[in-house]
Amino acid sequence: MSLDSSPGGARKGRGAPSNPAGRFETRTAERVDDGWGSLDEELPPLETTVRPEKARSVISRNQSPDIPFEQSINPYRGCEHGCVYCYARPSHAYLDLSPGLDFETRLFYKPNAAERLAAELSRPGYVCKPITLGANTDPYQPVEKRLRVTRSIVEVLQRFRHPVTIVTKGALVERDVDLLAPMAADGLAAAFLSITTLDNALKRTLEPRAAAPAARLRALAALSEAGVPTGVLVAPIIPAVNDGEIEAILEQAAAAGAVTAGYTLLRLPYEVKDLFEQWLRAHLPLRAEHVLNLIREMRDGKLNDPRFGDRMHGRGRYAELIAQRFRLARRRYGLDRREMLALDRTRFRVPTAQMGLWD
Repeated sequence: MSLDSSPGGARKGRGAPSNPAGRFETRTAERVDDGWGSLDEELPPLETTVRPEKARSVISRNQSPDIPFEQSINPYRGCEHGCVYCYARPSHAYLDLSPGLDFETRLFYKPNAAERLAAELSRPGYVCKPITLGANTDPYQPVEKRLRVTRSIVEVLQRFRHPVTIVTKGALVERDVDLLAPMAADGLAAAFLSITTLDNALKRTLEPRAAAPAARLRALAALSEAGVPTGVLVAPIIPAVNDGEIEAILEQAAAAGAVTAGYTLLRLPYEVKDLFEQWLRAHLPLRAEHVLNLIREMRDGKLNDPRFGDRMHGRGRYAELIAQRFRLARRRYGLDRREMLALDRTRFRVPTAQMGLWD
């Protein structure tokens, strides 16, 4: 059962303005004035709780035609980064938790992820295809520094010589350059840093516990200098909020060594629509209606369009303008070399005790 279902549930340092009940919950609760002025009191900080969740399998398969990978691994459920726009928030509803504050404060990790991954890769019928880390929740969110689940997965992939692509907003990815650099030298690793804004003030409310923009650029540069091919994702682009930064982000990413770039338009599935609108009215009240109208213009009059082919980039004049600007900037800054991120599947092998003598 989720509490703080009103905007009054907002907490300092957290992204979601409230903690609405998930769509599968059978009970809900809301804060009510008891006559003692409790609704006017400042709410205490919310602590992050992390619980183990043993996995039976860790590789997820994808058949969506507009997603450029077939296999992914998510070391964590929930994400402490707290990005208010995160399309993964509704997944917490399957745990009878809120897509709001619960998503960023009640986390789950897979302590046996490396063990299960090694078992899955060792199966006789396994077909090697690149694995993406960071398809849903961020593999380098703050708790990874202590739990090291993502690192244990990368260690397995290195041992099996299995190709991997990492997508993250976390500068912590730089920690694992000792694994990623030798993998990249064999065509087995690439990394994308997602940079939503260069404005620290906007970042603090939009994605409060993600790495600072400058820290992501430094991580991008460190990976590039170590020989790991890198790209930048401007994700998501939010009309009249961060769309004016497209060119500046690509310019700075190119200077840091990125070789390719991509973007997605803001997606607002299920409960995320209400959370994002609450955030807009709290932080950009004079712009809120304009932003919402532009989103509807690009989504056939709705705040979300789940159709394949349209959901990532939208449609209509404003969406076409963003696409054109992005293409021109990508070409101007030399970020159209995606072939440099191609990964090698042919080196995959299941290690044996005898082969280990030669590693």
